[in-house]
Amino acid sequence: MLRRLIRRFGQVQTGSDGQLYTSTKAPLDSNHPHYMPHMDYYYSSKTELPPVANEIRTDVDVDSLISRWHKKYWSSDILKIVFAIGMHSVETEVTINYPMEKGPLSPLFRGEHALRRYPTGEERCIACKLCEVTCPAYAITIETEPRPDGARKTTRYDIDMTKCIYCGFCQEACPVDAIVLTSNYEFATENHHEMIYTKSRLIDNGDRWEAQIARNLESVFKHR
Repeated sequence: MLRRLIRRFGQVQTGSDGQLYTSTKAPLDSNHPHYMPHMDYYYSSKTELPPVANEIRTDVDVDSLISRWHKKYWSSDILKIVFAIGMHSVETEVTINYPMEKGPLSPLFRGEHALRRYPTGEERCIACKLCEVTCPAYAITIETEPRPDGARKTTRYDIDMTKCIYCGFCQEACPVDAIVLTSNYEFATENHHEMIYTKSRLIDNGDRWEAQIARNLESVFKHR
């Protein structure tokens, strides 16, 4: 405080030549032979107050402390891993002895294909070829011929199961629910020829799985 008052009252003083200077040691005039330009800055900055130090907070910011602690610990991957391990350690693992035991399947499961019949035994397929057109994998090949009553029927209905991607578009496109995807997934073979399903094989699949197909379709339409 005392040093600040001394600087305040000593800012303007009268030199020996009668001029006013900002220090008791008068700076040299620009006409003086010993004048140095950098001394002007020296004498002008001597009376400046020292820079004020930044204020240091001594209190504790509880909010930032909690958020920083939360990000460092609770949001870390370590606790997530520990939590996952702890949850899985208390679960009871059940092993299904396949093929003697089998797990449940959804009614929307898309497995082996089948062609259905009406209860009278007549084929449902009307040879509209919508399934062949909508198939994105070009796995369906259909050939038709006219019937005596003027309608059409299929003479060839082949599905290359090695091309099929089981998207279910053929089932969705069929207007009479003739081609469906059953819940059977156990139809692996040893050669490519057995994976080409003909019309007779598709109809046999429909006759074998008709009861389950009807239950699946009923369950699906009931929730629509």
